[in-house]
Amino acid sequence: MDRGADKRPNILLLLADQFRWDCLGFLKERGVKTPHLDRLAGRSAVFTRAYTPMPVCAPARQALITGRHPDHIGAFWNYDFFHTPTAQPRDAWTTRMPALGYRTGYIGKWHCSPVHGPEGFGYQDVIRSADYKAQLKQKYPDAAPGGWFGGDSTVPLEETVTHYMAREAANRLTGYAAEGRPWHIWADFDVPHLPCQPSAPFSAMYDAGAIPPWPGFGDQFDNKPYIHAQQSVNWRLEDLSWDDFAPMVSRYYAMISQLDDALGIILTALEESGQYDNTLIFFTADHGDMCGSHQMLDKHYVLYDDVVRVPLMAHMPGSAPFVSDALVSAELDIAATVGAALGLDPGDTPHGSPLPISPADHQNPRAYITSSCNGQQFGLYCARMITDGVYKYVWNMTDTDELYCLADDPGEHNSLIHAPEQADTLQRLRCHLHEALKAHGDPFILKGWLDAQLLEGRKL
Repeated sequence: MDRGADKRPNILLLLADQFRWDCLGFLKERGVKTPHLDRLAGRSAVFTRAYTPMPVCAPARQALITGRHPDHIGAFWNYDFFHTPTAQPRDAWTTRMPALGYRTGYIGKWHCSPVHGPEGFGYQDVIRSADYKAQLKQKYPDAAPGGWFGGDSTVPLEETVTHYMAREAANRLTGYAAEGRPWHIWADFDVPHLPCQPSAPFSAMYDAGAIPPWPGFGDQFDNKPYIHAQQSVNWRLEDLSWDDFAPMVSRYYAMISQLDDALGIILTALEESGQYDNTLIFFTADHGDMCGSHQMLDKHYVLYDDVVRVPLMAHMPGSAPFVSDALVSAELDIAATVGAALGLDPGDTPHGSPLPISPADHQNPRAYITSSCNGQQFGLYCARMITDGVYKYVWNMTDTDELYCLADDPGEHNSLIHAPEQADTLQRLRCHLHEALKAHGDPFILKGWLDAQLLEGRKL
């Protein structure tokens, strides 16, 4: 669509809920079928070591919409748990977009503020998945089996929330183009968040018996914080075998493939309307899911790669596709990339760095990446992690710390926290973690109460 002299890119943000990094088809890690995302990856920058700043739904989204670390703004939990500060419209890059001449639409799950809806954050056109799902439940009251292990849905595929949202997004990007202005759409999908209820034909796509265990499965929790084993016990999962978990994982895979099919509707509409080459497209997730790994479900409490590592691809007009193993902070760096594209002051997205846009500069200058969690289920438990891509250190404030060599132990079974030969590595990561937490305003560091643990190694 010809917009005359206005060549500013459209911005399409596709966000999945609890999508593990290793479940993209083209990575060939797990055998999940994602043909549409694979095709997008072939035209994008793909970041294989992307991390969420916090593996919890609302804090991750608040980081994305503000470019600020959740700890900095007080977004410690999902905001329906405790009344804590949340993202504010004044801090959001999205709030600035209408004044810049962008047409804006928000479709899907809203989890950025309990006070302000998408309209308060600059979105002119809003469709909430919660409203649609409420109507769907009235029509199909028995379509959602109870329990976290999920089940097959009887809702016809075209009536599911994935495909409804995708059609709405496709219709809007086509309609917005006719207005002759650049546009921004955030399509925030509720899946593959457990419990998964895929519809046919995806519900029968994966044979549970053919799915191998996650690398992290079979953890004995030796030399690890008590909360890891306690989490498994609280969920009544400690005695389950992989044969028990595999059917749930097959539904998780199916839900990913169903989401991929829905995303195909959006990407096809983008291409057929002639807007693909002038659209900045991001696909990522708020966080992953334990999904049986380490005998756990969901997230909270732990900072394993199962939940902190996320998929990330960015189609950037004018840039050749490439694959990067640079360490990036998905939500924070997307915000910074959008801010740069809009010409915003870098101070508007202070904790992110624009994603590298070409193979020549794909080695991101970050030497480390961090993530945080503050617990939620069954009590509170705070932890902070840092990784240099080879080693990962987890600072558990009230229990034993963790240290993993990701190169040798990708499943993070064997904590090296008390290994004498790792003393230098441990202290190096502790000092860098302290520096990073101070830089983004983590309240546990700003008071100085816990400096002895990180700077002096005075941790029992």
